[in-house]
Amino acid sequence: MNQALKDKLKQIVGEANFSDALIDMVSFASDASEHKGRPWAAIWPTERDQVQQVVLLANQEGFPIIPRGAGTGLAGMVVPQKGGVVMDFSRMRRILEINITDRVAVVQPGVIYAQLEKALAPHGFCFPPDPASGKACTLGGNVATNAGGVKGAKYGTTKDYVLGLEVVLGDGRVMRTGTRTMKTSSGYDLTHLFVGSEGTLGITTEITLKINPKPRTSATATATFHRLADAGNAVSRIMSSGIIPSVLEILGRETIQAINQNTDLNLPEVDAMLLAETDGYTQAEADFQMDLVMDIFRQSNAREVKRAADERQAAELWQARKSAYAVLARIKPNFVLEDVTVPMSQVAAMLEGVAEIARRNQVQIATFGHAGDGNLHPQILWDGSDPAEVARVEKAAGELFELAVKLGGTLSGEHGIGLSKAPYMPLEHDPVALDNMRAIKRLFDPNNILNPGKMALED
Repeated sequence: MNQALKDKLKQIVGEANFSDALIDMVSFASDASEHKGRPWAAIWPTERDQVQQVVLLANQEGFPIIPRGAGTGLAGMVVPQKGGVVMDFSRMRRILEINITDRVAVVQPGVIYAQLEKALAPHGFCFPPDPASGKACTLGGNVATNAGGVKGAKYGTTKDYVLGLEVVLGDGRVMRTGTRTMKTSSGYDLTHLFVGSEGTLGITTEITLKINPKPRTSATATATFHRLADAGNAVSRIMSSGIIPSVLEILGRETIQAINQNTDLNLPEVDAMLLAETDGYTQAEADFQMDLVMDIFRQSNAREVKRAADERQAAELWQARKSAYAVLARIKPNFVLEDVTVPMSQVAAMLEGVAEIARRNQVQIATFGHAGDGNLHPQILWDGSDPAEVARVEKAAGELFELAVKLGGTLSGEHGIGLSKAPYMPLEHDPVALDNMRAIKRLFDPNNILNPGKMALED
């Protein structure tokens, strides 16, 4: 990047909000995935007009822009594959409005998920998606990936709560979408076109979110199973029983073994463990639902069913699930956390298929995830210095995606496509669908300056 272009960027955002220092470029070269790509420079906009001016400049000069939140993504979507300028939104982090009567919150994209939750708590409200990285991830990133979390089975994902957006399009125009009403049936649903678009169509500068009253009570229980088929059957029966648990999580055998090797939890080493939570506005409501869940556990041949007597015991039961990602990340030098999702009736088949893929390719795959909405996270562990093992891992990952789609599922439930899954898009989307996605990309971003190289959107 030449000095004249650097000076133009500094004039737009201010010298303090520009960097091309090596230490910053190395920091911006990766996210939480295995992908790497160093940018040419980074900027920190503080207002929408700066974003718009930089986009207009990028169109004139032909450089890529990579919008970035906290960099917690697991699919490489903020990795500057083609260089360019990282646009970091950590300095656009104001909560602009909380309106309890209208049940909306209006925020800038750099607001941290936990920051909004803290602001809503005194009102007895919450923003339900609850991603695992909630202490660090930004709401702009949540919109870009359609982030979800452990409560997706009952409360859905980010798209279910985005009412409206302010977006700077790839050609520099500013567009407002949606409303602040609880429903609308007015024109094309442009708002949700941008949710999950990974910064490839426009750059979000303001978000209007629906917020929910926070349930006052909950109940928690776990069940262990000797057979994956029994655990899968329990999931299917619970989700068709007439009640919807707020959480229904699963840990596979490899994950349980890894937790036992690295903690003092001493979990029973079974094929699967399910963790369930029910909630409500009275304890009787939560308990009624949990009694039904526990009955289904027992009817599905659970080896052991354990109910938390109080909040302390509930936290102990949660400890195993919350420790899974961090524990597995320590086992080998490299790992990738996949995000396949299948119909709930196919959860057991997917789990069994993951185990077979691991055996066939001689790789270590530990699975956990959100069984209540069919969203599983097979975590593949390997040593990146061994070329033969890397090749086996790549083959195993492809087979995971093929199996998920074959079972009627999808490549991603909440992490997005980014770089990791871009080669596999034709598995799920037919040529007509891909052609139309690329046409939409050209319409909103005619010069392909916004996060190029992601989602297989190049022709």
